[in-house]
Amino acid sequence: MRIDGSSALVTGGASGLGLATARRITDRGGRVVIADISEEQGAKAVADLGDAARFVRADVTDASAVEAALDAAREHGPLRCVVHCAGRGGDRTRILDKDGAPADLDTFAEVVRINLIGTYNVLRLAASRIAENDVLDDGDRGAVVLTASVAAFDGQIGQTSYSASKAGVHGMTLVAARDLASRQIRVNTIAPGIMDTPMLARLRDDIREGLAATVPHPKRLGAPDDFARLAVEMLENPYLNGQTVRLDGAIRMAPR
Repeated sequence: MRIDGSSALVTGGASGLGLATARRITDRGGRVVIADISEEQGAKAVADLGDAARFVRADVTDASAVEAALDAAREHGPLRCVVHCAGRGGDRTRILDKDGAPADLDTFAEVVRINLIGTYNVLRLAASRIAENDVLDDGDRGAVVLTASVAAFDGQIGQTSYSASKAGVHGMTLVAARDLASRQIRVNTIAPGIMDTPMLARLRDDIREGLAATVPHPKRLGAPDDFARLAVEMLENPYLNGQTVRLDGAIRMAPR
């Protein structure tokens, strides 16, 4: 499937991994709608990317907002590419605190709501639009890329909510690929390691250097464009389906 001439939706596309992906898509001749909750960052992203990009404010757990973003994407032509990057980190909360009291259930539920239910919401609504496309010569109607995390496999102490939500994204990937195969829609997932996102940019240099030193090779933080390059490959490669690919420099997270 060629991105050139296609319409795309990138959630969480106003910064970090999503913005890098949106840039790769426009560089390859695609038109992209950025769905994000930050209007300020969204405006900056569109100014950076130019006429091939448009911003729509959307909370990924809000069906009507996601529908509006999908409508905007289809104004540019058939929606064939969706990359879902939107999500949130989890609070470092142990299951029991130092006094033995259980963690707050609402906090756990909120992380799962955004990261897992939000992912499913985008997947189901995007798939309904992609399924309306004509089948291309390579057999695809379109492709979806989701975002998990290495925490889905080796989450650290205090990451129960985040790890559970991202493990859920990994868990739905093969099922979704099988489910949507009859509609000629491929689904893959990227599980990033320690990426140099705006969140990490706020840390002190020595902390960032310490994190980079834990990566076997290359001994650096992952760049947003590393993610974008893989996302584009997942969109375009017609035989890549139902896979979760770790993008982590071979890191395996320690317990804490």
